[in-house]
Amino acid sequence: MIMRALLWTLWRLDTLGSILAPSVVQWTGKSAHPIHPKHFLDAPWQKWYLAYIQPGDTVLDAGCGNAMHTLACARRCRQAIGVDANARQLRIGLAQARDRSQTNLCLVQGDVDGRWQFGDGCLDTVMLLDVLEHLDWREQTLAEAYRVLKPHGQLLVSVPQSTTRWKRLRRSAGLPAYADPGHRVEYTREEIVELVSQSGFECQAIEPVVVDTWLAGLIDLVGGFAPDLYRLLAEWKRKKALRNPDESTGFRIVARKRWQ
Repeated sequence: MIMRALLWTLWRLDTLGSILAPSVVQWTGKSAHPIHPKHFLDAPWQKWYLAYIQPGDTVLDAGCGNAMHTLACARRCRQAIGVDANARQLRIGLAQARDRSQTNLCLVQGDVDGRWQFGDGCLDTVMLLDVLEHLDWREQTLAEAYRVLKPHGQLLVSVPQSTTRWKRLRRSAGLPAYADPGHRVEYTREEIVELVSQSGFECQAIEPVVVDTWLAGLIDLVGGFAPDLYRLLAEWKRKKALRNPDESTGFRIVARKRWQ
């Protein structure tokens, strides 16, 4: 009972910190909108996808949320398109685009797990960043990504890992083990590689993200008050994950469309 109570307390602190962090960023005047402090990190590993974006590319950020990743891509590519079902989040992205005078960006409200409103073979890159785990029809979504990509187009995916020590502890205590209550699924390394491969893609690279720890929510909360300290703590989490990928929060995958 004591161990379960301790784990419950740590889990609640972790959860509450992550929930409150975007609002704290806004309350402290670091953003006009509630944005997670991770979006202010300028480390290459945070916006890892930019290394794979070319100046002439047309990029689709499917399930873009508040479009922070779409905006980052727009500074590198010919055109960046963001699609998300959440109108409120899209309005945040549109406001940010106006503030930055970003004109090569298009944000559209729509479902990611249905038929995409793009022609066959018209896109250079599709990004599914922390999206697949929220969907019921993941295979259909990946099939749509395959359809809209040009021959040898690239797919950039990030998903949560299911088997970290922190998640196993929560599971053993009967507590929710998923990183987000909206997740339908989380993955082992082998499971996500198999899913991507079966969808017609060849995985070219897979890497960890940051270490999964009960301190994550508190570290996020720090980001709303002390960005410099948050940056140091984020780097610590990154280094821990690189040393032990089995304890990473998730995986980042670069894959190429296999042209048949």
